Amino acid sequence: MAGFSYKTSWLAVRNRTPDEVADALGLRDREVLDWATGTDRAYQHGVYVVAPVPGWTFAHGRRHMPPGFDATESPFPDWLRVLSQQLGEVQFFANERVPDYHAWARALDGELLRAYCFNGERGEVPLFVGAPTADEIALGVGLRGMEPGCEHWSDVEWTAWYDTTPSESDVMAMAGRWSVDPSAIDDATVTATGIYGLALSVFDTSRNDNPA
Repeated sequence: MAGFSYKTSWLAVRNRTPDEVADALGLRDREVLDWATGTDRAYQHGVYVVAPVPGWTFAHGRRHMPPGFDATESPFPDWLRVLSQQLGEVQFFANERVPDYHAWARALDGELLRAYCFNGERGEVPLFVGAPTADEIALGVGLRGMEPGCEHWSDVEWTAWYDTTPSESDVMAMAGRWSVDPSAIDDATVTATGIYGLALSVFDTSRNDNPA
């Protein structure tokens, strides 16, 4: 496996080095790895931080991004806010065909500007922060959350609601509009090495100890 895209999650951080992002994430037991090896490792365990394209650094981790929880859970918004206090603009993306889990979020300087998460297995939108952006409107996805009275909707109303929920390809389209679609990166041209490491299962971005 060379690049990453589907069945995983990642951060896109604007104009920060891999060291800065790895420090903010508190990565332990670090190794310097090439793009293909680091990506493959992060699909299995841990997090790989790399800057394969100008202006953007990715932090990729299928099972540890965020460590110990995901965008469906209540700690997620504060986790992303704290990261953006340290790193500036931070974007989050996730897609998993099973259990139909798709998410995107953007934070800037400690403010969560927009966050959306759909869990198709449960038929829920557990995260809906901010108004849909112009990009979501253009794609026709992420437009509706869990609305009052939805338990009384007809089949027609539920169908209209589901028509606004995303697929895994919509997550990639959102990434391409907000920053970079990693599936569009030509893996053969990536020469940058990155930092692979392990994140604590209980994550605390406020600690000040040296993570290296």
